Amino acid sequence: MKELQRVTATLVFRSNTNCTPYKILFEQDRWDYLVDIFKQDFCKLYGMTLEPLLNIYLQAGLTALKTPFCSEGSCPKEDPLSLEGFRKLAEPLPFSKQHHSKLVCYITKELMDTENPPQVLPNGYVYSEKALQEMSKKNDGKITCPRTGDVYDVSECVRAFIS
Repeated sequence: MKELQRVTATLVFRSNTNCTPYKILFEQDRWDYLVDIFKQDFCKLYGMTLEPLLNIYLQAGLTALKTPFCSEGSCPKEDPLSLEGFRKLAEPLPFSKQHHSKLVCYITKELMDTENPPQVLPNGYVYSEKALQEMSKKNDGKITCPRTGDVYDVSECVRAFIS
C-alpha cells in the first residue's frame, strides 16, 4: 500500500522534479524496466515469444545445416553458414550431424558397436546384443524389457545398423 501511495503521488510532480523520493521514479532506467515488464506480460498473455519469430525459424533451419566443418570455415559458398551473419546466429546452436555415433546399452552400460551390435525390441527400445543374449539364457529364450516390462522371444529382436 505504501508503494502504491508513493507511485500515485507522482501524478502531482513533473518528470524534472528535484524532490528526491519521487525523482527516482522518473529516471530513465525505471521507464526501461516498466517497458520490459509490459512486453513480458503482453507476450505471456497472447502466447508470444520475446524473440522475433524470424530468428527462431532461422535458427531451426541453421541447426539442420550446422556441422563442425562449417565452424572451421571450410564450408562451400552455397552453404548459408559461409556468411558471417548466419554463422554468428548459429554459433550457440548444437551441431546437426555427428560423424561418430555412440550408443550405450541401457542394461550393461557398454558401448554398442560392430562387436556388440544394437538390437531393437518390438516395442522400439534398443539394447546391446550381449545384454539380450545373457537375459535370454537366464529366461529360456525370453527377454523382458527393463523399461516397460514387456516380454518377448529372442527371435523377435531386429539388428539395428549404425551409420
